[in-house]
Amino acid sequence: MNQTNQTNHITQEPIILASKSPRRKELLEQAGLTLEILASDIDEESIPLSSPKDYVKALSRIKADHIAKIHPDNWVIGADTIVVVDDLILGKPKTREQAVQMLNTLNNRHHSVFTGFTICCHARGESITKAIETSVFFKHLSRDEIQWYAGTDEPYDKAGGYGIQGIGSFLVRKINGSYSNVVGLPICEVMETLLTLDIIQF
Repeated sequence: MNQTNQTNHITQEPIILASKSPRRKELLEQAGLTLEILASDIDEESIPLSSPKDYVKALSRIKADHIAKIHPDNWVIGADTIVVVDDLILGKPKTREQAVQMLNTLNNRHHSVFTGFTICCHARGESITKAIETSVFFKHLSRDEIQWYAGTDEPYDKAGGYGIQGIGSFLVRKINGSYSNVVGLPICEVMETLLTLDIIQF
């Protein structure tokens, strides 16, 4: 008996991802979306610090709005992810020493990963912004484990200095909440929002 394989496609309106993150692009494409990538170039340090959720929401909104002003007829997704421990926001380490320091800070304890995302279209006057939190627990790391991981290329373009989807998976004992949120985008919530706005149809 012959069977015909048929690929199901999501019906969608044009979507721009206002991020150069390969992880966000991969997550959205894995979910079946077709995207144009136009990274938003904003000065993140100009955004005043506030509560973690408000901070990532503000960053995602500014990133999305920046691209949406240039392409007002398109739907735009902007996002930002931060790692927070003891009310301290951990950015992306620039040096091996910073990576080691961050890993020592996260060692054998819980921290929170917050991702804010904004989906907007200026021509339609639509904009939704949300923030999702995931709790992550690191196992006890030996000095050798920390030094070895800091010696890989992985920590240096990731908030908190680790990648749960890569080599850094061995650092994480457990999580509570969205896994994809820790990777860089809470796919379940993003897809739900796209459906709510009627940007995609299954």
